[in-house]
Amino acid sequence: MENFNVVEQFGIDVFNEETMRQRLPKNVFKTLKKTIAEGKELDSSIADIVANAMKDWAIEKGATHYTHWFQPMTGITAEKHDSFISPTGDGAIIMEFSGKELIKGEPDASSFPSGGLRATFEARGYTAWDPTSYAFVKGGSLYIPTAFYSYSGEALDKKTPLLRSMDAVSDAALRVLRLFGNTTTKRVVATVGAEQEYFLVDKKNYDKRKDLIFTGRTLFGAPAPKGQELEDHYFGVIKDRIAEYMKDLDERLWKLGITSKTKHNEVAPAQHENAPIFAPANLATDQNQLTMELMKKVALEHGLVCLLHEKPFAGINGSGKHDNWSLSTDDGQNLLDPGNSPMENAQFLTFLAAIIKAVDEYSDLLRMSVASPGNDHRLGANEAPPAIISIFLGEELQGVVDALVEGKEYTSNGKQMFNVGVSSLPDFPKDSTDRNRTSPFAFTGNKFEFRMVGSNLNIAGPNTILNTIVANSLTEFADALEGAQSFNEALHDLLVKTISEHKRVIFNGNGYGAEWQAEAEKRGLPNLKSTVDALSCITEAKNVELFKKFKVYSEVELHSRQEILFENYSKVINIEALTAADMVKTEILPAVMKFAKDVCDIAVSKKSAGIEPTVEAALAKKVNELTISLSDKANELSDVIVKAQAIEGEAEKARCYHDEVFSTMQSLRAVADELETIVGEEYWPYPTYDELLFNV
Repeated sequence: MENFNVVEQFGIDVFNEETMRQRLPKNVFKTLKKTIAEGKELDSSIADIVANAMKDWAIEKGATHYTHWFQPMTGITAEKHDSFISPTGDGAIIMEFSGKELIKGEPDASSFPSGGLRATFEARGYTAWDPTSYAFVKGGSLYIPTAFYSYSGEALDKKTPLLRSMDAVSDAALRVLRLFGNTTTKRVVATVGAEQEYFLVDKKNYDKRKDLIFTGRTLFGAPAPKGQELEDHYFGVIKDRIAEYMKDLDERLWKLGITSKTKHNEVAPAQHENAPIFAPANLATDQNQLTMELMKKVALEHGLVCLLHEKPFAGINGSGKHDNWSLSTDDGQNLLDPGNSPMENAQFLTFLAAIIKAVDEYSDLLRMSVASPGNDHRLGANEAPPAIISIFLGEELQGVVDALVEGKEYTSNGKQMFNVGVSSLPDFPKDSTDRNRTSPFAFTGNKFEFRMVGSNLNIAGPNTILNTIVANSLTEFADALEGAQSFNEALHDLLVKTISEHKRVIFNGNGYGAEWQAEAEKRGLPNLKSTVDALSCITEAKNVELFKKFKVYSEVELHSRQEILFENYSKVINIEALTAADMVKTEILPAVMKFAKDVCDIAVSKKSAGIEPTVEAALAKKVNELTISLSDKANELSDVIVKAQAIEGEAEKARCYHDEVFSTMQSLRAVADELETIVGEEYWPYPTYDELLFNV
């Protein structure tokens, strides 16, 4: 097999900066690069030149079509493909692509979730090119990353609010940087690195399970004799079949300019992780959507299925997507790096205090941003952070913060580091913190790791929230500091006040412990345990005002998103419940009854031979009791599904699905899983956890 040269192949399918430099006139390239660097609108006068160069490059790479690639509220991507062909009038064609076609598209907006923003007869919607995210070629088409909005201007996607929030946090951060004497930075960029966890199962086994096919998770399944208790999977030797899959995946990702950096086995059997290098938040979002798509596609080529559900298997760890978030300047400074000088340290502490304030004031929004039916299975289950939002700083940084608030000298390892005072700004070393995997939002040296994000989630949502709430804190800081008579004194007082008022959200201990639940309640921190609980906060007055202030969401857009999310929750649980009822009635009950009949037949044979069928009689009785219970609970589930479906309001419907339908499903599962441990293996109608998790 020919060796894959990573350096030569990296980004070959991307219309990136190097390709632009080679194919665009110098003045056009310079203008476009400025547009990308500063996040400005593309100059229409150069659009045709860019479009033509992009088209020629794509055709050379085998493309015949182009598509405006966008991210509607379904959580996945959408695309409509148009060819480059244009008739010449003499029966021939030419290949054309205009600047107008590059910049704007017009897909049907009526069939995507809109939360009431679009009626079925109101079909017009628009896609607008996001020039800060590179176009690429895949499957014979030129993909143009775009935003998606309605005829009346409302955002119908996840990309548009993200781009708005990136502008908001950039503008606010620049105001603060100017106060520290920085006059050169032109833009601050929210950067993200999304660690992606996933499971791989054999396709032959997957195809035999309706629950995996329809819902992405196993609705039934008794634990295998071995799980993750020996701790032998995490970072373990990668099996040859999986290694080949990972190799192919890396090569496909690299060609698309995705900096796939890390791959390893995760904690659970059949679970793995892929992690990229940081990128601007909108580009990282696009690339993560592509990564998930390719994970699934490449898996099929290897006779595997990639499961991205947050909890495909009960009893072992589910999958998350750790969202590593930071702020960087366009001239290369990471604003969450403490630096080496007092002034750098003061600037870092200012941004840190702004984040602490933001997370405390809008913890409900952060929790809402990761809410999904699948993620409800993970949060607080000793495999992911609890549903309570808190910040982990680590011992070193906690000491700095405490000293600042208390007006004391800070010492590290017995050595005096600084004297916190009005005129003396703090000087301390870069953070030497340990990691805390139980914390939802942990500082890890030069970034925050938002560990609550679910593996299947589009990261645009959480990062839109992070950008907006931090923009709010930084704006309030700038308002307070601009025009101060003594900047040092005003800054010191602001930092002390902010940390004192919001330190309740800082917790460096074990988030899994019951003690933290009680302590968090004392501190007044919200504990929104389910998606249905979390979604209610979207339209609260303080949150509506926040988003309107920074023009990230209008009030109408917020109400529409709330309705979409409630509706999606109900639909997901409804599909799961219907699938569970169907599996019980058409697969499990017939299998159990066949097993019971065979047991009874053996008992009759024994009895006719003068042998007392003690074991068979006991087994038949147990199976009969469980079978009756299983049938009753399946009927109960069917009844409660009908009840939930009849409810009109989306919030009330979702509450019924959570409180009644889901709980009935759990009760049904308990009986079915017990039967699985009793019924003979050859009778059971679908592959067990043993086969799914240990047969790849």
